[in-house]
Amino acid sequence: MLLAGPSVPMEDWNRLLAVNLTGYLLCSQAFGKAMIERGRGASVHTASIVGSQAQGFSGAYSVSKAGVLMLSKQLAVEWGPHGVRSNVMSPGLVRTPMSESFSQDPNVTQRRSAAIPLGRIGTPEDMAQVVLFLASDRAGFVNGQEIIVDGGFEHMLMSLVPRPGFERGN
Repeated sequence: MLLAGPSVPMEDWNRLLAVNLTGYLLCSQAFGKAMIERGRGASVHTASIVGSQAQGFSGAYSVSKAGVLMLSKQLAVEWGPHGVRSNVMSPGLVRTPMSESFSQDPNVTQRRSAAIPLGRIGTPEDMAQVVLFLASDRAGFVNGQEIIVDGGFEHMLMSLVPRPGFERGN
């Protein structure tokens, strides 16, 4: 079944975009006005690594997260002159109640952890620490950026290519 191709049900597509993209726009508009009036503030959006790495068979999910990335950059450009920053935190594999079913199989958890250079799946706390940084004055000159919080997962592509004598751990 093609979920992002010609067979995607439009009501499913629209519902996901309404939550994952339009919801961010509405929240940004609601909170952004006060930040602009104050002349300072920070907006931190949560996207996903699938916003720049397409995940097959996920309907509009990857597309919606790509939209969040661009919305945040657009806000950074438009609101920056008013002292308001906009950035994105993009999680990789994170163990949450929504992804808990994947963790029920120890083999899946082991294989997922092995694909991450840090050797473990992320936690909500890992994500929260990055959001806190981006929202704080410590990130006062960070605007229009995406911080990928995936334990190095996105850099593993070339590690999947067999190279005899250069296996992981040698």
